[in-house]
Amino acid sequence: MNPTQPGTISGVAGAPRASRAAAVLRVTSGNFLEQFDFFLFGFYATSISKIFFPASSEFASLMLTFAVFGAGFLMRPLGAILLGAYIDRVGRRMGLIVTLSIMASGTILIACVPGYASIGLLAPALVLIGRLLQGFSAGAELGGVSVYLAEMATPGTKGFYTSWQSASQQVAIVMAAALGYGLNQWLTAQQIGAWGWRIPFFIGCAIVPFLFLLRRSLQETAVFEARVHHPQPREIFAMLLVNWRTVIAGMLLTAMTTTTFYLITVYTPTFGKAVLKLSTSDTLMVTLLVAVSNFIWLPIGGALSDRIGRKPILLTIAVLAILTAYPALSWLAQAPSFGRMLSVLLWFSFFFGMYNGAMVAALTEVMPAEVRVAGFSLAFSLATALFGGFTPVVSTFLIETLHDKAAPGYWLSFAALCGLAATLGLYRRRSGREASAAPSV
Repeated sequence: MNPTQPGTISGVAGAPRASRAAAVLRVTSGNFLEQFDFFLFGFYATSISKIFFPASSEFASLMLTFAVFGAGFLMRPLGAILLGAYIDRVGRRMGLIVTLSIMASGTILIACVPGYASIGLLAPALVLIGRLLQGFSAGAELGGVSVYLAEMATPGTKGFYTSWQSASQQVAIVMAAALGYGLNQWLTAQQIGAWGWRIPFFIGCAIVPFLFLLRRSLQETAVFEARVHHPQPREIFAMLLVNWRTVIAGMLLTAMTTTTFYLITVYTPTFGKAVLKLSTSDTLMVTLLVAVSNFIWLPIGGALSDRIGRKPILLTIAVLAILTAYPALSWLAQAPSFGRMLSVLLWFSFFFGMYNGAMVAALTEVMPAEVRVAGFSLAFSLATALFGGFTPVVSTFLIETLHDKAAPGYWLSFAALCGLAATLGLYRRRSGREASAAPSV
């Protein structure tokens, strides 16, 4: 389709607002499925550990579960390179349909695998395969969606548009938390641990056909169609090597947002129940309210970065996180309660929403156009693999080793320090100037 024809809304400033909103819904639908299942895995980690990873202690079972959860993130860089190169070659629309297909396969596998008591070691092995498939797909899903939104954005609104990549994930968390809250009211703890935890996963499987319908109606971006040369995979791989410094800087820039996100969403239910000894209902309600808060702050952060530039927001939030992450968690650990936990995580939610709203747009701007999806995906995937995805297992390890319930604050502060250093490095050539786009390094 010619990008100037009626109906081609992607990247056209004059397109009807309703059409652009529909395009945002279509492209972010896969993000919904990804985060829906990731959150469920983290929330039901205790049940999953007993069903698939029985061990000598609860700590050992939980560590095995979170290790498998983290293993999926190790597949993200591979998916970013291979699937990202595919999307840069064939187009955003077809590539995002492929990523959704792989993601759905992993989701269905995890939902249907019998427990260890039924099929022995095959059970945890199949769960691991499901997580690896999800991780491989997610490696390019986030980059593909973010680049699509950046390419369809109207002038001066790139931060606002790209913020909906993560905002769509917050809707998934709200839905997953609401389902968990309902199950907790309707079923006993024994029923949830035995089979009830599978119900939300089956619901995720049931919405897959609807998500495919949304993705199939997606149009290609006008920016991609306007490109004369679509590089072969070997060209894309070569350009990634040439731009390795940009990829590493992008990874460090992203470390702050991935760590914060997985700390306040996926790890929160386990932290609240197993560490702070709060009720399941309290931790679910906190998670739900945090997701709503994220949803509000993300577009605000993106829109504000369009107005004042990415750099001021990135620097300010990183410094605030470094200074307050551990003290805030220490205050919570001294007297755990629903009110304190909600206050601390809403503070971290502010960090995440504002920082991520500016960061995603900055990361799309820093990558060369020919490898925009592959470069973005690789940087984001490396950050998720090395920081965000292992936040639950690192937090569990730090608490156990240091005997300090506030120890995850050290991990968040370190990630924020990485984000601060990356921001200063990426913008060092434009020091003292307001920038709405991240420069190449």
